[in-house]
Amino acid sequence: MIASITLKDGLATKGSLEAASYAVALAKAEGTEAVAVVHGPLKGDGGLGATGIAKVLHYADELQDAGQIAKLVAAAASGSSVILAHDAVGRAVAPAVAVHLNAGLVSGVTELPSSGAVRRNVFSGKAMADVEVATGKAVYTVTPNTFPVAADGGVAAVEAFQAEVGEARVKVKAFHASSADGQVPLPEAELVVSAGRGLKGPENWGIVEDLASALGATTACSRPVADIGWRPHHEHVGQTGVAIRPNLYIAAGISGAIQHLAGVNQSKVIVVINTDPEAPFFKAADYGIVGDAFEVLPKLTAAVKALEA
Repeated sequence: MIASITLKDGLATKGSLEAASYAVALAKAEGTEAVAVVHGPLKGDGGLGATGIAKVLHYADELQDAGQIAKLVAAAASGSSVILAHDAVGRAVAPAVAVHLNAGLVSGVTELPSSGAVRRNVFSGKAMADVEVATGKAVYTVTPNTFPVAADGGVAAVEAFQAEVGEARVKVKAFHASSADGQVPLPEAELVVSAGRGLKGPENWGIVEDLASALGATTACSRPVADIGWRPHHEHVGQTGVAIRPNLYIAAGISGAIQHLAGVNQSKVIVVINTDPEAPFFKAADYGIVGDAFEVLPKLTAAVKALEA
């Protein structure tokens, strides 16, 4: 069992740790061993040993081209099934790996295989499908925040690994991080505070940021807010933006159009704050507050700070 891992500052990303934990659990169920393959600068074992990964195959050069990464992963797999995170890298690499290995591909899985089938989200999270893989091996991408990161392992052995990856067809000249102030990227965030046009203007976003800061959450927004330039586009969550699955999603001043719901309805707990008691979002909410965000958000912030104190 091979887990394809993305590194950031020498350590596995949260999504990759989830993929590694999934690979370890699946390997145990099949009576095999889980091995990780990484590329680029690596600190220690990248934090992978704690998930139960037995060995880390380290390709020293950093790769940016999805085709090269796919060749590296396929060479490391050598007939084994492959697990990746369902993130930008995983979605680009997984199909090519499946072609190289002549393996079945199931993207966005949410559970371990059971009775020969694996479960995944379909129709923007409105339904689940159980998919059977007819090939002897499979390539899975794991939906963020659906499989817990294991932390009961030890330290993985690190082994240098070489493979023929060919020439890069895509070269990255510069990289500019979209997240500011040390926030967790939206696809990985477990806590999200979001707001819409009900905030009336960008100058009022401080009350959203204050609550997010108190909770240690990431900020987000609805599409209209991003379109009119109140907030950056990378904060737009919804069907046409970033699809998220946090443990807690707080939405203030968002009516809950179907396109927005499609990107957030897999959140474990949804809290909606709106002055309109007929807002569609209340039908999808676990908790609803009919009230003015300008009054409710500061009170929530104060309550969080008091609880922490």
